[in-house]
Amino acid sequence: MSETPGPWSPSSWHDYPIQQQPDWPDSGALEQSLKQIASMPPLVFAGEARSLQTELAHVAAGNAFLLQAGDCAESFEEFSADNIREKLRVILQMAIILTYSVGVPIVKVGRIAGQFAKPRSSPTEQVGDLSLPTFRGHIVNDPAVTEAARIPNPERLVQAYHQSASTLNLLRAFAKGGFADLSRVHSWTQEFVSNSPQGQRYEQLAAEIDRALSFMRACGVETESNPNLSEVDVFTSHEALILGYEEALTRKDSLTGNWFDCSAHMLWIGERTRDLDGAHIEFLSGIGNPIGCKVGPSTSVDYVLELCAKLNPSRVPGRLTLISRMGADLVEDKLRPLLRAVTDAGHPIVWACDPMHGNTFSAPNGRKTRDFDEVLREVGGFVRAHRAENTWPGGIHVELTGENVTECVGGGEALSAADLDDRYETMCDPRLNASQSVDLAFRVAELLRDFT
Repeated sequence: MSETPGPWSPSSWHDYPIQQQPDWPDSGALEQSLKQIASMPPLVFAGEARSLQTELAHVAAGNAFLLQAGDCAESFEEFSADNIREKLRVILQMAIILTYSVGVPIVKVGRIAGQFAKPRSSPTEQVGDLSLPTFRGHIVNDPAVTEAARIPNPERLVQAYHQSASTLNLLRAFAKGGFADLSRVHSWTQEFVSNSPQGQRYEQLAAEIDRALSFMRACGVETESNPNLSEVDVFTSHEALILGYEEALTRKDSLTGNWFDCSAHMLWIGERTRDLDGAHIEFLSGIGNPIGCKVGPSTSVDYVLELCAKLNPSRVPGRLTLISRMGADLVEDKLRPLLRAVTDAGHPIVWACDPMHGNTFSAPNGRKTRDFDEVLREVGGFVRAHRAENTWPGGIHVELTGENVTECVGGGEALSAADLDDRYETMCDPRLNASQSVDLAFRVAELLRDFT
């Protein structure tokens, strides 16, 4: 592990090599946008991030389960109250299935209110005769196939801040204002879910919950005004990719004196930016938020141990989540040595499974897609690896939407490659639709029952 050039500060990442940053054409305009964001109120508060870390500590101890889910990349164009509500609805449906079936609390973390930037494999792409800068998410540029649209525009950073603030405002209203009330569990069912086999299974579960609530009321338990039954905590997360934006929203907590990135409750870094000597690791090492890191099939035991030492040297439970994205064929063999080494070293890690990114392929029509069966097979391998090593499979990390899209094949509705063009709406990677997400929750619950 290399020596740090100096003490950590929100800007110390500038002294490290950095990857996946836009080529901003106007440094003055960029500085102006970042100063504007730095002068604005935080999007989340340090106390909320500490609360999430406490809940994740329960996950690390095997007493709770992490459900981290949401969009591949949020859009400026499709921003609406309906989209936010439907995304939250699916997360709540999945959480209630897991809670009722597995019997442990579900920590709900959305890929929402900040998931705008996307890492790319190349800075340019060829579209017909045009060589264009790659689309890096709406926080940077526009996906339209023109040179002007692809120029990184720092004004989009400010727009991302405002959209995140509006999204958070609505999420908090839904989570605390009655929408998440357990007595409304039937109303969370959308038509295209309720008409599917897995939707009918959900309806049966909802009826059981209704009977349980009726029993509690008959016993004199007040269910309508009980916050444990009428409110939920939904935390936000995104990939900390554009570090200038993250720095602008990093504030010192008045209670603890620690620095927190107030753009989200939890931040993570991906496979393309997890260089131990790089800027992204440096930035995340100093913020007080819970943090995550993706680990793929090429990840070595030595790297993971060094990563844990760098990002969580004090070994605080709930501080660090490692998100495995191995692929269905590799997950058992590749993950087990990492589980064993981290456990033997005494690091209190939350282990989560991203079964999406290692199972992406191109359909005959050229669409990127994922097969539901392969997604489920990776979760199964993840669970088996933990069973073999006597560790807790702490969570799942999935890309989904509340809309009835056709982007992933398979699932209860048996979508085929021929169906992909019907409603293929993602800006980047294929997402599970609401029906497939509910189906996945039931299947994951079945896999987890041996652990509880």
